[in-house]
Amino acid sequence: MVSFSVRTVTAASVLPAALAIAAFSSSSPSRFRFCRFPAKSDFHFPSSLVLVTTPRSLHATADPVRTNVTLHMESVAADFKHSDKVFIIDPSLQRGVLPELMTEFMVDMTCEGCVSAVKNSLQKLEGVKGIDVDLSNQVVRVIGTLPVKTMLDVIEHSGRKGRLIGQGNPNGFQVSAAVAEFKGPVIFGVVRLAQVHMELVRIEASFSGLSHGRHGWSINEYGDLTGGVESTGKVFSPENQVSEQPLGDLGTLEATENGEAHFSGSKEKLRIFELIGRSIAIYEKEDRADMGIAAAVIARSAGVGENYKKICTCDGVTIWESN
Repeated sequence: MVSFSVRTVTAASVLPAALAIAAFSSSSPSRFRFCRFPAKSDFHFPSSLVLVTTPRSLHATADPVRTNVTLHMESVAADFKHSDKVFIIDPSLQRGVLPELMTEFMVDMTCEGCVSAVKNSLQKLEGVKGIDVDLSNQVVRVIGTLPVKTMLDVIEHSGRKGRLIGQGNPNGFQVSAAVAEFKGPVIFGVVRLAQVHMELVRIEASFSGLSHGRHGWSINEYGDLTGGVESTGKVFSPENQVSEQPLGDLGTLEATENGEAHFSGSKEKLRIFELIGRSIAIYEKEDRADMGIAAAVIARSAGVGENYKKICTCDGVTIWESN
């Protein structure tokens, strides 16, 4: 992993980084007194957890792991002009690096040989800090900084089916994870949100069906999709926000020529329990000047230890048959 620390940046020198970074700021008040927010991400590992201390020379190079570049924008206050718009660099954005979190997978394991194969595959990855396997429930828990897709790919490359079943901080949020699913007919994708601690949310997103180029995207006020993006309201901004940039502004997505876009990063000041029932919207233009092209409602998703069912009670579909 390559890491950069930027402390003194001029408007000219920050231009390349700023094209890939959106501005985030401010905080939102807690409206639910029952939610408990630990001061930091301080995981208590299960006694069966295997801590991974694999030397760098043993890290898999053939696995689909992209090199993440960390942009630590410390004490940066720079703005510049691009396409007649002023963009502001904000230190609250972390793009291309994910904070440490526990992720649970249901894995089609039947014996200790399966357990060893899955562990050995995951232990080779840089960013995996610990692995716990529960063979009786077919559950694999991973603590680390890797994207969900990377870990799922590695699990399936070991010869086993895998499904994400939970994500979050096991030390206590009543609402620790959320998901927004884009189901077409043109744009498909999923956005996963997980609360790391009171002041930080981890964000992972994948899309297909987009036109080539940059697209603005944001968390909007409402989950009303009756009028498409237009009925989702403005970009989410808490009443006590002091920054000019709305808290729900997620910056830009860069779609490839085949229409795919991916985002991995984190956002300060977001709290998932305040986002449930709102929406995530995508726009054709980078500055969100158009009416928008797709939106999906943000719904609560399972946290760690909350979803061990293997058959859906509504339609009888098993977890291995589901998409």
